Amino acid sequence: MVATEWIEAEVLKAVPDAHVEAIDLHRSGDHFHVRVISESFDGMRPLQRQRLVLAVMKQHIPHPIHALDLKCMTPAQAETAGDTAFDPHGGGQGVHIRRIEKNKE
Repeated sequence: MVATEWIEAEVLKAVPDAHVEAIDLHRSGDHFHVRVISESFDGMRPLQRQRLVLAVMKQHIPHPIHALDLKCMTPAQAETAGDTAFDPHGGGQGVHIRRIEKNKE
């Protein structure tokens, strides 16, 4: 089981200038929604952005991390992205949850 602070620190190894927000989706320490916001993503395709983060995180998948939902965006994109996170195992089919509510828990 890992903490959101650990996830955030690991992501910062890949994108040091980023604002990182990690949410433990099930409070189990192995299913996370991670929002990474960085100006360095400007001009990069979404998959390129995720590959930067996954280069650091892949060593931790599938253990201790089982599921990792990554949202990698520029600050401008973050302003209009909304406040939901995707839980890949929510309800057996995946479900969007309100990110702000999860942060308050």
